[in-house]
Amino acid sequence: MKLKKEERSYMVERVKELFELERGEVIGDLAAEQWVTSLAEEMGPFFYNKGVEDARMMVDQKVMNLEEDLRSLERPAGRPKRR
Repeated sequence: MKLKKEERSYMVERVKELFELERGEVIGDLAAEQWVTSLAEEMGPFFYNKGVEDARMMVDQKVMNLEEDLRSLERPAGRPKRR
């Protein structure tokens, strides 16, 4: 997974903070970088797939709304039937 340098740096700092706050452990940049890399490789696809699923649902909803809007523009055609 390609991350911008700023994004990776932010994640490394957050991992270091979480280790210190949650576990009382101080870890260095290298250890935190390894955690970020491991999490991105192992769990990143789950988050990515969830984002794709959410986007698909949003697009489906927009298409449904568009179809309804287009149907509302239709006009009756032909002669009315006699009774």
